[in-house]
This record gives sequence, structure tokens and C-alpha cells, in this order.
Amino acid sequence: MDRRAFLGTLAGGLLAAASGTEAQVPPGKVWRMGWLAEGSVAPGPGRPIVPFLERLRELGYVEGKNLVIEYRWAEGQYEQLMLAPGDPVGAGLINSLVVASATTVLSALLGTLMGYSLARFNTGGPHLSFWVLSQRFLPPIAVVLPVFLLYRGWGLYDTRIGLTLIYTVITLPLSVWMMYAYFRQLPKEMEEAALVDGCTRWGAFWRVALPLAVPGIVVAAVFAFIFVWTEFFFALNLTSRKAFTLPTIFRAFLGFQASQYGEASALAVTSLVPSIVLGMLVQRHLVRGLTLGAVQG
Repeated sequence: MDRRAFLGTLAGGLLAAASGTEAQVPPGKVWRMGWLAEGSVAPGPGRPIVPFLERLRELGYVEGKNLVIEYRWAEGQYEQLMLAPGDPVGAGLINSLVVASATTVLSALLGTLMGYSLARFNTGGPHLSFWVLSQRFLPPIAVVLPVFLLYRGWGLYDTRIGLTLIYTVITLPLSVWMMYAYFRQLPKEMEEAALVDGCTRWGAFWRVALPLAVPGIVVAAVFAFIFVWTEFFFALNLTSRKAFTLPTIFRAFLGFQASQYGEASALAVTSLVPSIVLGMLVQRHLVRGLTLGAVQG
């Protein structure tokens, strides 16, 4: 059955529920609805859409001519999630916080230094900055196997240090490019004035350029943190039982025979909290950092 026929059958069933009558559909287009409701219903000429509606009534979604959907706060899902055997959520939460925090600090620190070097000294010539950004063009599936083999040989498999290193390599190009564009917008005259007053190059960077670049650093750090916090592919392939992160726990609730959608939804809500809190705390710097350079005159 194609998508149009399926949607037509579903619409007919809902209209039948609303009108209180049994909808007749063409032969051969009702069996998927019956299979969806009870498991196996053979198609037949003029078979009404009864199994689907009866199943909805059994579940309490149809009362008379009304389709009833009840929303309620399911506190038990959070309790089952937090009290799971072995506390995988707590371990995954700690691993995610440690790895994401370490990666954010390293990516922001190295990205700031490299971006300043590219913007002020033209390090590597005019094409190095684009080459750094082009490292993000490489798909993760192309490097995960070599990285996995290297980590197994170096003893970094299933460790927080291993995840931190690979995440830093992944987030660094974007941080470098953002800080490079940010430092290019800052006027050089302020640093030149500091040099005239007796500051060293490092002193001009630390006392003048770095305080002005705080919004850009915050934006780069937030992007790095959110990427690491939500990353799934490398965490799935480079961890096992010790350094697994929060996104990899979702697979435990979704199976072939049964799925625990309540616990998975509770985990999704829980995993959103740190990102939302971080965005609220740095909102002022975030808006300023994203809008700098948007309008050039």
C-alpha cells in the first residue's frame, strides 16, 4: 500500500469514528490498518475498518464520537530512569559533563590562540585558515575505523581522555574559524597603541584583544559544548562500559521487540537541561558574539 492509500484509509477510520458509522474502503486497502491494530487481518472485499477503531476504544482513545487524547505528567518514568540497575544514567551524565567540559576548554583555548595567530600574523599564508575549516568536511564514518584501531593500540579505547582528544580535533576547526573571523573584526589600532605604551605582544593580546574577544570565545565554547553533549557516533564506537556518554544510553531503551518510550523521553528531557541552562547563562555574550560582523559597511 502506498502512502496516499494508507493516509486515505487512516482518514476514513477517523471519520468513521467521528460519525459513528463504519467506513467502507476499496478491497485490499484495509489489511494494513488491521495489522496495525491486532497483528494479522486478511484483506477482503468491502471489509469495514473495525479492528482499528475497536482497538482505539479498548485503549480509551475513542469515546462515542470523540477522539480522546489524555496528557499527564508521568513521574514514574523519571523514577525508573534514575533507579535503573547499575545507574547508567548517572554514570553517563558524569562522563558527558567531564568530556564536554574538558573539550570545551581545550577547543576554546586552542581556537583562540590559533585564530589570533591567523588574523594578526597571517600564519601559514592566505589558505591555511580555509584548510583548517576544510577538516570539518571529512565525514566521521571515514575516520572512525582508523581512530578505533589507534585507540586500541594506545590504550585510549573506552576512556574519557580518548573521547576528549577526538572531540577536540573535531570541534577545533570551527572554533579556529570563528575566532579568526572575530579577531579580524577587532581594530588593530588598539593593540598598536598598547605596544607603543610598552606592552609586549603577549601583553597586548592578554590585556586588550582577549577581553574584547570574550563574546566570540563564549560562542565558540557553547557550540563546542553542545556538539560534544549531543554527539553519538564516536561515543558509540569508541566506548564500551566505562566512558559511555548520555546519548549512547538511548539505544538501551529502543529494541527490536519492545521499546521503552517513556524512559527514552524522560532521558531526552533530562539531557536538554545542561544545554538550556548554559544558553541562558551566556545569553548576553552569545547574542553579541553571533551578531558581530553580520553587517559590514
